[in-house]
Amino acid sequence: MIREDPDNPARPPAGQYLCALADLADPGAKGFRFRNDRALFAGFVVRQGDQVAGYVDSCPHNGWPLAVMDDRYLTREGDRILCSAHGAMFRPADGLCVAGPCADDHLRPWPVTVADGEILTA
Repeated sequence: MIREDPDNPARPPAGQYLCALADLADPGAKGFRFRNDRALFAGFVVRQGDQVAGYVDSCPHNGWPLAVMDDRYLTREGDRILCSAHGAMFRPADGLCVAGPCADDHLRPWPVTVADGEILTA
């Protein structure tokens, strides 16, 4: 179980390159893992059109990672983020849970930005 803490020593600093925007499908999502000794930070980015948002990869319901398989964060339609453990669904733009046991809760944001066609931590 990954419980994210803002003081996590594995959380990457602002300006960390994640990937090229062109390498992320539209809609699409990609997960990232960072390690510092025994500390682990897990986050993911999701793209819809020109909008890119980042979230900590931890379900607010149980603290587990959302995707069982690498980069499989979205529903087949690509319009919702899906927790594969229990089916909760979240809006990509703001992380609000719209269905499931954590309804009306939010994913924890992970600040990211797009600059010169690159997705970076913010």
